[in-house]
Amino acid sequence: MAEYKDDNNKKQILVTGGAGYIGSHCVLALLKQGYNVVIFDNLSTGHIETVNSLKKYGNVDFYQGDLLNYSYLNTVFKQIAVDAVIHFAACSQVGESVKNPQKYYINNVCGTLNLLKAMLENNVKKIVFSSTAAIYGEPQYTPINEEHPLNPINPYGQTKLMIEKIMEDYDKAYGLSSVRFRYFNVAGADSKGIVGEWHEPETHLIPKILASTHSNERTFEIYGNNYKTKDGTCIRDYINVEDLAEAHVLALKYLENGGKTNFFNLGTNEGSSVKEVFKLCEEIAGKKINVIIRQKREGDPAILVADNSKAKDILGWQPEKKLMQSIKTAYKWGIINAR
Repeated sequence: MAEYKDDNNKKQILVTGGAGYIGSHCVLALLKQGYNVVIFDNLSTGHIETVNSLKKYGNVDFYQGDLLNYSYLNTVFKQIAVDAVIHFAACSQVGESVKNPQKYYINNVCGTLNLLKAMLENNVKKIVFSSTAAIYGEPQYTPINEEHPLNPINPYGQTKLMIEKIMEDYDKAYGLSSVRFRYFNVAGADSKGIVGEWHEPETHLIPKILASTHSNERTFEIYGNNYKTKDGTCIRDYINVEDLAEAHVLALKYLENGGKTNFFNLGTNEGSSVKEVFKLCEEIAGKKINVIIRQKREGDPAILVADNSKAKDILGWQPEKKLMQSIKTAYKWGIINAR
């Protein structure tokens, strides 16, 4: 594992949402490469404890603020010399986006517009953006490559697609270069236990399963066991969060070296079924998990797997960690930080 460099790069990266799950792992990856990091986060889902942990490993400044407050955001840009931005800050719950789309369009789209405006105002022309595989909608084929039609089926996915289109226009009009990453399912925690997944309430499958092993009373539901897959349950592509963070550092270096605006899938090119995930969680926790089978949910695709060859070819990125490793680090993080 890379050692943490001591402020030898001097380039300063603004990370929005850097106190959150994926953002905090990206901050660690940047610190390993000697970058100075400025975290901008409203702490609506991120945690100040995470920021304080990160400060132990490199040069990290923190500004608590909201992207919807343009005046404050622009003040931050004028106070610090920003070389590039990595943008994670967003509302990201699919179900909530269906029930309250206004929140998502205002927060995700308007917030990003403010960020881009502040960047242009302060002559910052490089951004790495956290997008989502949800912009593809129902898969027409799998593995899904970047040429797959874009047809999101929920407001969350719509906001991310809108932002991708906005970034294309800003590149053409203002020379603001971007890399947009379309994530599949993210899993795991930092291998050394420095940061990990901490949502309140937790909505992701793996940490919810692992948390349940502390109590034998919890019963989990599997929705559908008659899909046309190897064991009848849905198959998803789980990418390790440290591998994901490494891709963001590579994207930053790609832009620093004159790389053009581009977009990439981030996944493993492999799929694991829901039953396989449960089995691995049981093995790692050493406990049986109570499961009942329910009817499949409308709109749940049988298989969602990424074709990641473009990121490999252009960025030189290679996911290294398997699902077992992701679950082990998630379990370790959950035990150490039981809340």
